[in-house]
Amino acid sequence: MKSILKSKEMSIALIIVMLSIVLSFISPVFFTFENITDILKGNAVLGILAIGMTLVIITGGIDVSVAAVTTAVIVILGKILVFLPDSPISIVLMFIIAPLIGVILGALNGMLVSKIQIPAIVVTLGTMSMINGIILYITNGQYLNSTSFPKIFVKFANFEIFGISILIILFALISIGAWYLLKYTVIGREVLAIGGNKESSIRAGINFDKVQIFVYGFMGLLAGVAAIAQLSYTKAVDPNGLLGFEMQVIAAVVLGGANIMGGRGTIIGTFLGVLLLGIMQNGLILAHIDVFWQKVVVGAIILLAVTFDQIQYKRSKDKLAKIEVEA
Repeated sequence: MKSILKSKEMSIALIIVMLSIVLSFISPVFFTFENITDILKGNAVLGILAIGMTLVIITGGIDVSVAAVTTAVIVILGKILVFLPDSPISIVLMFIIAPLIGVILGALNGMLVSKIQIPAIVVTLGTMSMINGIILYITNGQYLNSTSFPKIFVKFANFEIFGISILIILFALISIGAWYLLKYTVIGREVLAIGGNKESSIRAGINFDKVQIFVYGFMGLLAGVAAIAQLSYTKAVDPNGLLGFEMQVIAAVVLGGANIMGGRGTIIGTFLGVLLLGIMQNGLILAHIDVFWQKVVVGAIILLAVTFDQIQYKRSKDKLAKIEVEA
């Protein structure tokens, strides 16, 4: 019980509770069911991508091409949807095509990182630039609305089960699935092992290349799912709509307690990190704070969270080193 109370996730949960109490005094609208579901629905895309990013960061990697990959899938979906019938088959096809395209693009990053051993930041910066350039060439930077899309797809984001948006349910299911994958599957344990100690895990027989390709492929798969959510939510293809969004994805994971250098991170923590980021942004809007200052406040909180986390981590390492010396 003590370990749970001292956990990083519990600290984030307490911050969320305290922030929510403060915001409920600032604006009585904050604690309404409609506002809470709006926060979760509006951050479902962020959450889906952050879940994938968690696995990448645990292994010590980073993927700054995630927004570009998601946008690429959105553009491809927009081109395909024009030719699909207004029937449930359109939704089914989207959930086959989009993740498949995402996996291919993500696995490409993984292969470059593992096989050629180029640093992840260099690989994903390169693919991000290439994909963004191709997107602008194909679309000519033009905005495409949903007038020619099947109506069933346009209405997909508005579908609810017991008053809960399908996008929130999708985010929750992906979170549960990723949590199960990390905790109870062989590949999940290999991801955690490589994050804990790369050299020892390789000596133990874990295929590092396979794990790298898996985590980046999984990131791509979730980028495909996020593309469906984003396209159905905004009901338009915007080539610049997710520009810089990768920073928010990484921020949500870091706020959730993941170590940006790798080795530490949980799905529950990321879920709470997404929720915390969403609540901060929503609260600043309800408090009528200018959009520019919103970015400053969110950025400052992220820096404070990372700084505090690093101080705690160094203290725990120093304490462990002291114990080892005394022993």
